[in-house]
Amino acid sequence: MEEELEMVLLEGEERMDKAITAYQAELSTVRTGRAQPSLLDTVYFEYYGAKTQIKNAASITVPESNQLLIKPFDKSCVKDIEKAILASPLGLTPQSDGTVIRLVLPMMTEERRKELVKVVSKMEETSKVAIRNVRRDLNDQIKKIGLPEDTEANSLEDVQKLTDQKIAKLSELTEKKQKELMSF
Repeated sequence: MEEELEMVLLEGEERMDKAITAYQAELSTVRTGRAQPSLLDTVYFEYYGAKTQIKNAASITVPESNQLLIKPFDKSCVKDIEKAILASPLGLTPQSDGTVIRLVLPMMTEERRKELVKVVSKMEETSKVAIRNVRRDLNDQIKKIGLPEDTEANSLEDVQKLTDQKIAKLSELTEKKQKELMSF
């Protein structure tokens, strides 16, 4: 029984950590005032019949704080990358000279920053729900094991502490991103 309990708790913590990792990845796609190569992580283009991330087919540098420079390894895919960026929800217009693509990020307005803070808050809430769902599953699994009452109560308490710890981590990440968004 103890081994089964240990496995359940480890699996639950792993699932909660995956939710946090997914949230971090999602946060990296939210644009702050500075240009970051991770901004293009969600943009794919058709390359020899396969969907390919831009970062896997080009070097992406930040020559200025509001610019990204994309230098494709294969010059023949410049047009495809441009089309993918235009079709993406980023709202950016690529400028190309045929060999490199330059993305100039417009200055963010106060209104847009506040909008993005709200978006980040919604993303955090979705991740919190995912962690709470893991907690619920863990509690159900612990109750099914058939442990003595006091051991079961202690285990449920441990699950709650773990949940609180992971939710605090989400809040910390959110706070950091919101400060980043609101700094000019």
